[in-house]
Amino acid sequence: MLLPTQISWVILAGGRASRMNGIDKGLVELNGKPLIEHVLSRLATQTDRIFINANRNADIYGQYGEVFADNISDYPGPLGGIHAALNYCDSDWVGFVPCDSPFISLDLVQRFSQQATDELDILVAHDGEYQQPVFTLYHKRVLAKLTAFLERGDRKIILLYKECRTHYVDFSDDKPCFINLNTLQELEEYGNISS
Repeated sequence: MLLPTQISWVILAGGRASRMNGIDKGLVELNGKPLIEHVLSRLATQTDRIFINANRNADIYGQYGEVFADNISDYPGPLGGIHAALNYCDSDWVGFVPCDSPFISLDLVQRFSQQATDELDILVAHDGEYQQPVFTLYHKRVLAKLTAFLERGDRKIILLYKECRTHYVDFSDDKPCFINLNTLQELEEYGNISS
């Protein structure tokens, strides 16, 4: 088991947001607050080692925490942010949550910390039906494999899991954790839910 202080946590806000008409998802408002604020308010009760991966609007995101961009151009998706974070953060373990999931579990850090061991490379949340690959925890030793993986053009994260010692963390009792708001319609649908 890891102490929460042994893990850096990164909010992934570096995507293109194509389903949100290109609007920067982390800055879209839900109930009068940008999504990044909803995520931060929940994560900040669990850890003080929080960073933000963003490829645009770094000055705005900088109001919320330390920001870094992808090292790989052309928006390779969440793996680009994960790759950049493993390069950027100084802890052996780096955890990730997306910027568009405003209801993340209030014990997410604890659940991952309790299951991490030196025998594992990657831990991934599982909701009982599906893996949730943007809610994840990586050991820095994965960086070389991930670099090679991206350099050969691979983007299917499940293939990376097969190359690493991957473990799934059970979140089947907290499916709202994984509600992510990808479209303006979804924002309207969830706008009345209190966070």
